[in-house]
Amino acid sequence: MTTVALIGNPNVGKTELFNRLTGMKQKVGNWPGVTVEKKTGKCVVGSGSGEGSGEELEVVDLPGTYSLTAHALDELIARDYIVEEKPEVVVDILDGTNLERNLYLTLLLLELEANLVVALNQWDVVRKRGIEVDLEKLSELLGVPVLPTVATTGEGVEELKEAVVKAATAKEREKRRKVVMGYGEDIEALIKNVEKAVSKDAELSGKYPPRWLAIKVLEKDEKVLKLVENSPHGVEIKEAAVNKKGGETK
Repeated sequence: MTTVALIGNPNVGKTELFNRLTGMKQKVGNWPGVTVEKKTGKCVVGSGSGEGSGEELEVVDLPGTYSLTAHALDELIARDYIVEEKPEVVVDILDGTNLERNLYLTLLLLELEANLVVALNQWDVVRKRGIEVDLEKLSELLGVPVLPTVATTGEGVEELKEAVVKAATAKEREKRRKVVMGYGEDIEALIKNVEKAVSKDAELSGKYPPRWLAIKVLEKDEKVLKLVENSPHGVEIKEAAVNKKGGETK
């Protein structure tokens, strides 16, 4: 079974898409230790819908979020699930009429090295408004598949399922082009210094993407700093986050 996490900003059609994918095969509970609702469901991709007749997907509906910081509970739940549970595929649902705002989360997910498939939702509204989106170019820039969907009608949902199954294969994962978001020469130098120190801790860098950890150390992310404190290379990692002038990054 392939585990698929759905993520997106609030009001992008994530709930409708979750319902389209899972139908009546849903289970509702709470995330461990909190009262935030957790919805999971299943669907089958392939020949027929019976047991063993196709690829089965377990779909996890993550809380709607604009970012992946450790400050808001919904954001932390979504981030922790992706980092700790490592779903085979993360479907990032975007409002096709508001790409500039929605793509911020996409870039954060790429930084987290999630195995992404992008669903460009509300494609019917995009067409109606005459908005032009070059799907092929967007896919090329992001290095991940981008598919148009209309969650309210089911348009593009079958294609999305097939793209998820394909993305989960080892062959496709190996082919993925890694997209790196740059922060400018000075910050990049700091990131590289911290990343180098982080990589010396095989356990830590084996569990989390080293570049992502380095960025979070520089951002003074509380959860990541606690991880660093428990690392045998913790002092070295913190020292690497000090700039050339002797001060810490702001």
